[in-house]
Amino acid sequence: MKHRTLLTKLFQAAVQAADPLVGIRAHLPAPPASGRTVVVGAGKGSAQMAAALESLWPVPLEGLVVTRYGYGCATQSIEVIEAAHPVPDAAGLVASRRLLDFVSRLGPEDLVIALISGGGSALLPSPPLGLTLEDEVALNQALLSSGAPISAMNVVRKHVSTIKGGRLAAATKARVVSLIVSDIPGDIPAFVASGPTVPDGSTRQDALAIVDNYKLDLAPAVLAHLRSPEADAPSPEDARFALNEHHVVASTGVSLEAAARVASAEGFTAHILSDSIEGESRDVALVHAALAREIATKGRPFDRPAVLLSGGETTVTLRGKGGRGGRNSEFALAFALGIDGLPVTALAADTDGIDGVGDHAGALVDGGTVGRLRAVGHDARKLLAGNDSGSGFEAIGDLLITGPTGTNVNDFRAIVIA
Repeated sequence: MKHRTLLTKLFQAAVQAADPLVGIRAHLPAPPASGRTVVVGAGKGSAQMAAALESLWPVPLEGLVVTRYGYGCATQSIEVIEAAHPVPDAAGLVASRRLLDFVSRLGPEDLVIALISGGGSALLPSPPLGLTLEDEVALNQALLSSGAPISAMNVVRKHVSTIKGGRLAAATKARVVSLIVSDIPGDIPAFVASGPTVPDGSTRQDALAIVDNYKLDLAPAVLAHLRSPEADAPSPEDARFALNEHHVVASTGVSLEAAARVASAEGFTAHILSDSIEGESRDVALVHAALAREIATKGRPFDRPAVLLSGGETTVTLRGKGGRGGRNSEFALAFALGIDGLPVTALAADTDGIDGVGDHAGALVDGGTVGRLRAVGHDARKLLAGNDSGSGFEAIGDLLITGPTGTNVNDFRAIVIA
């Protein structure tokens, strides 16, 4: 139990280190000399980012941000709209249109502050002419079940949109300063929320290659769009972006370092494996489990007691129907199978507080997890085969439930080897 308490403390330290107030304070632009300050934003942390900005900004401002249902918070002059994630809905479509209309009416004397965080891709549906919201919903569902990494998903998304891929920034004559909470391995600003205000160099040919590589079953109209010049996103060299700037104000790396300091204070040597791990959740779990076994049984490559930390964003290829869980609980279940019977305890959770579409952030496991599942009638391997990790962990009380945290720097994994 004491190691589970430690793991919870590590997770809390990681979340606190991603508090947008700290990062925004360090990257505040100067207010415009004569124009308006307008705030736009999207993501699971955008409402909290808006509240933080309001507490710091010295002159009047106005604006609109969109966040996931249940993730809103009190703000003063910035409107917060809630919409669906991870599958878009009509509320997100309305928000996208309002954001585009808002910035299109601004001039060179004005300043746009864009508050961008993970989840913004789904929250900003904006299908091109000839496509519908239903087409974008189907595209998101195909991407989410494909097993493709988030970077690949967002390349496709930004070429089937009128707001992503820098298009929101391109729609205004005002200067745009983007403040970004990164949930992307490698912290590439243009990849967060599919870069509504930050363009990148990807092409529609890149998007089509991803569609082919992951065998995505897309509607004919979507494929026709991707093959047309209308799918081309603005280039980073476009003159409309010349005066803009962007800053990553919180990231997985900073959160892992904060957790490492807590582990050290508790008498454990902490090892950060990586802040940008991608891949199939169960496969990533097997590699982590192999390393934990080596330390637990042979004392190499690290001495005991040790804490292993990692971040990034794994993916899940759906194999079963009707399973409950998410990429972190799937990682936890596969990891539990790999350390069965060993003095190892682990936590895998999403820093936004929601692992996929459930109400849990992730799960806690140890060397006795597989046995406890068996005792209540669950076969861990069958649960994993059916992508049903959530049902198993709920049955033994090992889901980690935190509620929305107000930030999002993606997956957090911590492993204690006693």
